[in-house]
Amino acid sequence: MDVVIGPLDLSAHVDEALAVQAVAFGLGPDEVAVRRQIVLRHMQYPGARAFGATVGGRLVGFVYGMPNDRAHWWSTVVEPYLRARGHDDWLDDTFVITELHVHPGHQNLGIGRTLITTITDGAAEPRSILSAIDTDSPARGLYHSLGYQDLARQVLFPSAPKPYAVMGAPLPLRRK
Repeated sequence: MDVVIGPLDLSAHVDEALAVQAVAFGLGPDEVAVRRQIVLRHMQYPGARAFGATVGGRLVGFVYGMPNDRAHWWSTVVEPYLRARGHDDWLDDTFVITELHVHPGHQNLGIGRTLITTITDGAAEPRSILSAIDTDSPARGLYHSLGYQDLARQVLFPSAPKPYAVMGAPLPLRRK
């Protein structure tokens, strides 16, 4: 299987990307519709960029992110949790990984690792931050292997059914 990783015009391929996210994350049509508007808005932010993984021309994974801005919704939610643990400085001069998803049929092949290291390798910021569901999962295992450390746990996002962990890592990410 030949996987091609490269820049992705996420605004033009938002429906393909969200189809991957829906399968990988178990999203229903209503959640996909909401996330579609969020992705399109995010891609207009300064410095936002995306990379995709394709197999035979079909998108099987994607990542997108941007320089963090304390005024963005995500930052306003996680800031009190980070401040309580003395880590709110992680919201400054940091590249945030907004979404990273790989289709389940293509997981455990190094695609997620390549996507996240590719996008962070191009970051001007000295560190990266992200949030992941706060469970012992393959995704959190990947992030830990790349050098991400837990900055806050049991972070509650409005309307999210499960708590999240906020994780941060210096750049460049650790290679395995």
